[in-house]
Amino acid sequence: MGHLKQRNLVTATERLRDQVAHALRAALISGELRPGEVYSAPGLAEDFGISATPVREAMLDLAREGLVEPVRNKGFRVTEVNERDLDQYTEIRTLIEVPMTGRVTRIATAEDLEVLRPVAEEIVRAAREHDLIGYLEADRQFHLSLLALSGNERLVETVSDLRKRSRLYGLTALDQRGELIPSAEEHLELLDLMLAGDAKGAEKCMARHLGHVRSLWAKGGGDEAPQAGRRKAAR
Repeated sequence: MGHLKQRNLVTATERLRDQVAHALRAALISGELRPGEVYSAPGLAEDFGISATPVREAMLDLAREGLVEPVRNKGFRVTEVNERDLDQYTEIRTLIEVPMTGRVTRIATAEDLEVLRPVAEEIVRAAREHDLIGYLEADRQFHLSLLALSGNERLVETVSDLRKRSRLYGLTALDQRGELIPSAEEHLELLDLMLAGDAKGAEKCMARHLGHVRSLWAKGGGDEAPQAGRRKAAR
């Protein structure tokens, strides 16, 4: 039996390597690929119905993002994130994103901030329509674009790396319980506070939002994964 659900990979607009990487990220989010398990490129390639080369290349891309790590002569292990890691990632993000939200509120123009509204609305739409990949991508775009208004590119890179390392496991269960929607709506609340020039209120909203996200991680981590993720990995 294969590890993953059948996925249609080939389109005219995307490289196969990129599509495989996208599919693997989706499998990580859904729990089909489990933390700590080792998966071989040939085994995953069989699931996709393609050669092992683009799968191996995609896994190397994920390794550079910190999502998996190479295991010699076996394949790739899905990296594990423990509660201590998540607490530390959240603390660092809070130290960066809360004061920077206040700073951006003070220096950004209304036009700069309004550019973020369609992205915030997309987060809410994705949460309501159970589009988990779309949810995470729009959420990433919103937070990094907001930070980019500070003009500090290295700060944006740092938070981007933290986000990759603190990705959500068990997101499917949270989605099924409707717990992603309140978190999604906080982006619109934050944007409205920033547009009103309420720097302190925006900082408090960001702090609450990051705490909310951390509580979702804690809930998601305790959920059982789909049976697909429990099958024998490396082969």
